[in-house]
Amino acid sequence: MTDSALPLDLDAYLTRIGYTGDRQPTLDVLNALHLAHATHIPFENLDILLGRPIRLDLASLQAKLVAGRRGGYCFEHNLLFRAVLEALGFAVRPLAARVRLGHPTVRARTHMLLMVTVEDSPLIADVGFGGGGLLHPIPLIEAQPVRHYAWDFRLVREGSGWVLQSLSNGQWMDLYTFTLERQYRIDYVVANYYVSTHPDAQFTQGLFVQQATPEARYFLHAHTLTIDRGPEGETVLTLADNAERLAVLAETFDLHFPPGTTFDRRPDAITPHEKDRV
Repeated sequence: MTDSALPLDLDAYLTRIGYTGDRQPTLDVLNALHLAHATHIPFENLDILLGRPIRLDLASLQAKLVAGRRGGYCFEHNLLFRAVLEALGFAVRPLAARVRLGHPTVRARTHMLLMVTVEDSPLIADVGFGGGGLLHPIPLIEAQPVRHYAWDFRLVREGSGWVLQSLSNGQWMDLYTFTLERQYRIDYVVANYYVSTHPDAQFTQGLFVQQATPEARYFLHAHTLTIDRGPEGETVLTLADNAERLAVLAETFDLHFPPGTTFDRRPDAITPHEKDRV
């Protein structure tokens, strides 16, 4: 059975993201859904550090991100968002990107994003890039800056592909590069396995939790919480201990774990994904 044949609990998802608006495949609805998802479901890699496999089947995504009120990383976010958009009648093409974040090194295609076509106009939608990502879809138009509250983005051409950039300290910084080649589930299964288990993958090496809102962007890495308020500047807080980190997870990101939970499990202790459901 494919994911497209699995039941999507659309009502539960819309309740999870606080959306009560129209359900037609229009640009206004796409914008509203994208913002609601990005601001209600955090980006996080906590299951990896807890030794749990990252499952990409729709039932697991709904159980974790919707019913379990957890977050996830790009594959989890954007696979769920794709299912929702397609259920509403949007035309969606899944894509893959090489993350740069200002680094020139060529990396593997380990990021998932979506191209959504509305009224013959393609847009890039991405609810899975964390606090520094898009709050709304961005039209697939070259060098046309868009402002999402206090943050600016643009797409530029590079060879046969595209680069998503954000404005940082007056300079355009590459976030990731991608082509419009359609990706398939197996492409994400392979990338997901690497990202969640390989000792060199950043998400196996430490805690990353992020959330974007119209007012601020929140980044928790290890024991450091950074709050970016755009023109108002950044606040950087060093958390004293694991108990304080658990409190921040609950109060800032609405992620709740039992007292004493730690996030330090190494990938060599993670059980291989035996017959992983995908």
